[in-house]
Parts: sequence; C-alpha cells; structure tokens
Amino acid sequence: MSTVSLPPSRHPIVYPDSDGEPMAENTLQFEWIQKIAGGLEYLFAHEERVFVAGDLFWYPVEGHPKIRLAPDALVAFGRPKGHRGSYRQWMEGGIAPQVVFEVLSPGTRFGEMSAKFNFYRRYGVEEYYLYDPDPARPELSGFLRRQGDLVEIETMPGHVSPRLKVKFEMGEKGLHLIRPDGQPFLTYQEQALRADRLQAELDRLRRAVGGAGTREPTGT
Repeated sequence: MSTVSLPPSRHPIVYPDSDGEPMAENTLQFEWIQKIAGGLEYLFAHEERVFVAGDLFWYPVEGHPKIRLAPDALVAFGRPKGHRGSYRQWMEGGIAPQVVFEVLSPGTRFGEMSAKFNFYRRYGVEEYYLYDPDPARPELSGFLRRQGDLVEIETMPGHVSPRLKVKFEMGEKGLHLIRPDGQPFLTYQEQALRADRLQAELDRLRRAVGGAGTREPTGT
C-alpha cells in the first residue's frame, strides 16, 4: 500500500498586541504619556493621513514577531487614522513611525534605553525624544536623523520638531510642549479646568449683559 507524505502544516505567525506589562510604572509617568499622546492626537485631529498612538506595539519586520517595541507615543505621517491592535509596518506601506517619544521612570535601566535607541536608529525613526519627569530634576533630550543615523540635539529648550512643528521648552515645573498656534499641550484635567474657567467667564458676561438690558431708564 502506498502512502502520501503531507507537507508539515504551517501555523500562522502571531503578532501579540500586548506583552501583559502595564503602560507605566507610576502615575506621573502615566500622566505624561497621556499628555503627550493626547496632545499629538489633538494636534493632528484634522489630518486624515497622520496616525498617532500611545503604547502600541510596532513590528518593523514581517515574519519576526520578537522584533518589536511599544513607544510611549508614536506618529506616522502618511498613514490613515483608525484602530489597530499593533503597527505592522509591512501593512502600513512600509512606512516607519517618523516620530517617537519615551517617558522615563525611576525604574528605567540604561540597558533598556540603549536597546530602544538602537531599535529606533535601525528601523528608521526620524525624531526621537526622551523626557524624565522626575520633579527633583526633570530632563529632556532628543535625536534627529542625519545621514542615516540618530544624532543628539545639542540644545533642546527652544527646539522645534521638523515634523511636528511643536516647540520644546523647559520651565521650573518641567517640560512644556507648545503647538504651532502657541497653545501648550494639556492633560485631560488641565483641559477640563480651562474649559470650566472659560464657561464661568461666559456665564458671568451673559449675566452682566442681561442685567444691563433690564435696568429701568433714568430720567434727566
């Protein structure tokens, strides 16, 4: 009796959407990740071909699910908005995220950041920004791609991102990211407080105008 040999079955390659680790190690780091990612989303809200994400796995090489990294925030110009479980570069027209941000925490190790830097340098990131929000000594650094490599920006305060057009400033309380319209990036709480103050001022003006309109005319 003859037998037929079947080729070995090929299991589909799995690209996990999560590694089970938390987005941040503490509330301050989490606040800054939200502030940066949220600010970038607001900045490009009306740009249909700019994709912004926070803590999303980026897979640059098809067939190699272990080659991956999840920047705290990333921006990919030329890619449409929309929900994704991960950013698989071969499904994104081969476009690597051009801008990435990392927010450091007290538990961040030098080896970890060195590996991230090498990853971003190898896989085509154009702008790489790191921020340590430590209240005692906040620190900011950045790198731009020049001649195929990521080169450190000598002076970050006052630097304007070539891609984002966002200005970086350092004040007494740390980093300020300034949009092209001159407005700063805000946390959700800061946005809500600002909206409440504006609404309260509008209500006050309406009451003032309404009160003036109902006053009895005085005789002469």
